[in-house]
Amino acid sequence: MRVIVAPNSFKGSLTASQAADAIARGVREARPDAEVVEIPVADGGEGTVEALVSARKGTYHSVQVEGPLGDRVQAAYGLIDGGRTAVVELASASGLTLIPTEKRDPRIASTYGFGQLLAEARRQRVASIIAGIGGSATNDGGAGLAQALGYRLVDAGGRDLPRGGAALAQLARIDASGFDPSWRSVRVMVACDVTNPLTGPQGASYIYGPQKGADAKAVSELDEALAHLAEIIERDLGKRVADVPGAGAAGGAGAGLIAFLDAKLVPGAPLVVDASGFDQALAGARLVITGEGRVDGQTAFGKAPGEVAKRARAAGIPTLLLAGSKGPGWESLTSMGVTSVVTLAQEGDPQGHNLQVLMHDAAQELTRAAARAVQEML
Repeated sequence: MRVIVAPNSFKGSLTASQAADAIARGVREARPDAEVVEIPVADGGEGTVEALVSARKGTYHSVQVEGPLGDRVQAAYGLIDGGRTAVVELASASGLTLIPTEKRDPRIASTYGFGQLLAEARRQRVASIIAGIGGSATNDGGAGLAQALGYRLVDAGGRDLPRGGAALAQLARIDASGFDPSWRSVRVMVACDVTNPLTGPQGASYIYGPQKGADAKAVSELDEALAHLAEIIERDLGKRVADVPGAGAAGGAGAGLIAFLDAKLVPGAPLVVDASGFDQALAGARLVITGEGRVDGQTAFGKAPGEVAKRARAAGIPTLLLAGSKGPGWESLTSMGVTSVVTLAQEGDPQGHNLQVLMHDAAQELTRAAARAVQEML
């Protein structure tokens, strides 16, 4: 009897692989004869490297890069598929959590370190790169990563632009002569779970700038700078990025990856679940178990557990979803193929007091919940 365990992370408590391990223990307690296959999943943001390296039995690697404000940080990436595919996360090199709240400023924060991370991954002679770009501290349209890869972004006097989104207002020309053309043989796929354009009221600066430390004046300044960058990209590189859905992801890094690396933006959950090997593992399974910290209406749309349930339903396999708590709209998951939803928190605990206690021992609680649910379902 085969059971597939494919949870997302339980944010603030368990990584996806830790959650998978806890659930698997519960399955084995309830059904010692079960063949349990653990496939941690993610949506394309933070946790993507960990999920895919764990699911595909890959390897972790580390490199020192320039952080979003120029300090040195240690960034990790993964190799899967026998070293043919690299998995990287923008957040590990240029992430918001790398900067103390009082120092956050997207006018000067840069994706340069993410470019260094990409370059290091390519040095492993990979054929493809999967990039998760959630959690950025930046609003530079990928200008920093371009500079790290050999592009020159210069002002009217021929001087290289300083780091950060605000400096893009002075951009006069993009010089691609220093960019290694062999990059064109590397397929870059970007896990992107937003559809925001690069600029405008729904663009990178207005929607995400404030949470990165931008006030109203800075938001307007950054939006104009990104619009200018898009014009120069179209003129010098022949690529129109301003109105591409998802171009505004990660402070415009979505647009930069398209412009500078010919990347393809792909919905995050399907890309990661594809790469995890989930579909191949489904053959002969009796049950799929997925989960995440909080299940609500968004889980069905763009989140990894919803993607897992949809694929299990297509294969005719029931899905159990384990969650820390339920939020509005969780009922929509039944239309995605979720057969049962089990939460760790007690019903009628709107303040989450019970959940806060449980999450201190989340792995053990998840094991117990999985064992009880599996006993009832199998």
